[in-house]
Amino acid sequence: MSQKSIKLISLGLILLAVSCSSGPYGPTNKVYKKQTKELSKTMRAIPVNSTGQDFVGTTNFGLRKPNYVIIHHTAQNSTEQTLKTFTTAKTQVSAHYVIGKDGVIYQMLNDYLRAWHGGAAKWGNLTDINSSSIGIELDNNGFEQFSESQIEGLLTVLSKLKKTHNIPPANFIGHSDIAPGRKVDPNINFPWKKLAENGYGLWPDQVITDSVPESFNPIEALRIIGYDIKNPENAIKSFQLHFVQKELTGILNEEEKQILFNLYKKYL
Repeated sequence: MSQKSIKLISLGLILLAVSCSSGPYGPTNKVYKKQTKELSKTMRAIPVNSTGQDFVGTTNFGLRKPNYVIIHHTAQNSTEQTLKTFTTAKTQVSAHYVIGKDGVIYQMLNDYLRAWHGGAAKWGNLTDINSSSIGIELDNNGFEQFSESQIEGLLTVLSKLKKTHNIPPANFIGHSDIAPGRKVDPNINFPWKKLAENGYGLWPDQVITDSVPESFNPIEALRIIGYDIKNPENAIKSFQLHFVQKELTGILNEEEKQILFNLYKKYL
């Protein structure tokens, strides 16, 4: 399979096309269909007004759209293991997309539905990440390189999401960005620079000539970018994981302060 013809597999669409499928995901596809049907009924129902006033349905509304994309690695040993995890009710975790090492893309949830992928997280003033984001999981045990096919598959998905939902470049971030000290995915091998070159995420200038002013406050800059600075050391490590991709010390050297200052101006 060529990298330019990555096959997009939507588990939801498979269910609609092959509703009587006896494949391995037939039972979970049936559950998906049942749950979305129940959600649809809830949305169509006329709300009960406790004040006794009549319900007046507005004609001006639409679906709540996602505004962030959160990239993860699975920290598991295979795509099949991850799909099993995300189709087992007791795990209480899910994502919208899973991308295998071979570049095959599995869509597991409609973009407008809320996946359970972010956990306890914060980005800027946003604390309910799951309600405004799309979660993408890359098959990777946490230490491996990401294959070229996998990244091409990811770029295919990101192109679709950016166009469909008009997601700003700065809003393509990693799980480690929104959960400093708790998460370290995607791992240090993830090609953030390549993504930024394609319009997904920001990246420091290749040549940084700016001198850092004495008044510059690195921790405040991290906050403005979006990091939770409750624990400054963890925030710095998450910044280093994403934008420096060397040793995670939790302490900024002079070169890293320049990188941070350069990025800080981009996020203003």
